[in-house]
Amino acid sequence: MIIALGESIVAIGIGARPTIGAGVVIAAVLGVVIAAALWWAYFDVSAIIAGRRLERAAEGRERNEIARDSYSYLHLPMVAGIALIAVGIKRTLLGVDDHLKPVVAVALLGGAAMYLLAHVAFRLRNMGSLSIRRLVCALVLLALVPVATALPALATLGILAAVLVSLILYEVLRYADLRERVRHQLAREGAG
Repeated sequence: MIIALGESIVAIGIGARPTIGAGVVIAAVLGVVIAAALWWAYFDVSAIIAGRRLERAAEGRERNEIARDSYSYLHLPMVAGIALIAVGIKRTLLGVDDHLKPVVAVALLGGAAMYLLAHVAFRLRNMGSLSIRRLVCALVLLALVPVATALPALATLGILAAVLVSLILYEVLRYADLRERVRHQLAREGAG
């Protein structure tokens, strides 16, 4: 996950034109915000709880199935989603004032939706609960694909960043106690 997110940052640098204007700078900042939101969505709580679940699983078949499902099958669409987003950001940087072509709109917004849907499945597999808010965000992003072709590319990038940041802020505020308990337990396990 870290490598895929790092590559998305590299795509921002590669996508910037030789002459950098305000639109490209704003798009690059939005790209970094998106990458940070993707990182947060995975590493804030989900990765910690899933790692604990894997550690506590019985040796053998149960542990192997969790590892296979979580870190192979479900990570593949997450990484693919990040790669698609990176392509979308790179193309956005090449024409911030242009309308996105349908393929690029699907890569940008559909890639983010794929990433979130994989998170929904990852959580369901490891925590046994369904993240309705991430499911709704993914569906909103998919519904925005046709709209994205009629907007300037920079606006679409801004909408994606706003949706992801809104999701993260909601989760941070709504689940502050849970997040704190998860972190304190992690700190206790690390010290013990």
